[in-house]
Amino acid sequence: MAQFVDWDLAAATAGALSKSGPRVSYTEATDVVGDLRRLTDEAAGHVADYTGLKAQVAHPPVRVVDRRDWAATNIAGLREVITPLVSRLSGDKQPGALTEAIGSRLTGVQAGTVLAYLSGRVLGQYEVFSADPGQLLLVAPNIVEVERKLGADPRDFRLWVCLHEVTHRTQFTAVPWMRAYFLSEVQAFVDASSSGGEHIVERLRRGVSTLSDVVRDPDSRTSVLDIVQTPAQRAVLDRLTALMTLLEGHAEFVMDGVGPQVIPSVERIRASFNRRREAGNPVEKAIRRLLGVDVKMRQYAEGRKFVHGVVERVGMEGFNSIFNSPLTLPRLSELGDPDAWVARVHGPAGTFPAAG
Repeated sequence: MAQFVDWDLAAATAGALSKSGPRVSYTEATDVVGDLRRLTDEAAGHVADYTGLKAQVAHPPVRVVDRRDWAATNIAGLREVITPLVSRLSGDKQPGALTEAIGSRLTGVQAGTVLAYLSGRVLGQYEVFSADPGQLLLVAPNIVEVERKLGADPRDFRLWVCLHEVTHRTQFTAVPWMRAYFLSEVQAFVDASSSGGEHIVERLRRGVSTLSDVVRDPDSRTSVLDIVQTPAQRAVLDRLTALMTLLEGHAEFVMDGVGPQVIPSVERIRASFNRRREAGNPVEKAIRRLLGVDVKMRQYAEGRKFVHGVVERVGMEGFNSIFNSPLTLPRLSELGDPDAWVARVHGPAGTFPAAG
């Protein structure tokens, strides 16, 4: 199969464009790495106690990485996802030698540029594409940079970040089917890429229109993914959107629930961090919209509200039944209506007492 993306060039581009991060001494860097590893372990205990979810599969220890390492890891994961996608979109047709040479390099540079941009903003991630059952990444330079800009207590801010990211790890390790389900949905998105009879020119026109709408409308929920959707893909993306909103909202809910008990300055951190999320120059805001980052920000709020609503109605144990199987995951329409999910999964009256 032809190489549609020069992944080595993507990694090299991301490495060249990624900034090194804030200045720290060797001793400071060593202390940060050790601190993040220790706080990850502490956060794991808090998350397990608060949620009642326990890991069912073994997982590797946290990886504390720099920006280049984060980009390289994600490029390796994207390689596993994008290669079959572009192959299917092309109908497995082999491009000419010149087309492949130019096209793959151009796409490699573009992919590397996007990952370089994101590598300077991501604090942590539970990465599931390149490893089974996944791996927890904490981007040390970004964590240090943000805590300094916010004037936050380092220990408090680092634990706050760890609570969020460890919750994501728990979602995948306490729910053994989660990773396979997520990857199967990604594969379903790929499989649906060749369905539908839209002409490629019309698809491109619609893509240009979509990008234009995003730039003009700051409140648009459209992301760059919408450009490549067929009707069948949109159905898959609805399920993926519901899942990601649940996972992000659950992590936010846990972080806010545990935080006041173990992080003295959590209210100040949350307020400062929210102000930082809302800030940004017009160019950066446009980039965030095009990459779908702003949609992710809204997922935090919408998902947290849904989780809070369910826990309020049926308690934490009742909420955890959401992880019983893919059939008990919320539908996209239920995210704004916790009662609908409770009625579908627990029955009209619910089967658990409301949280006190």
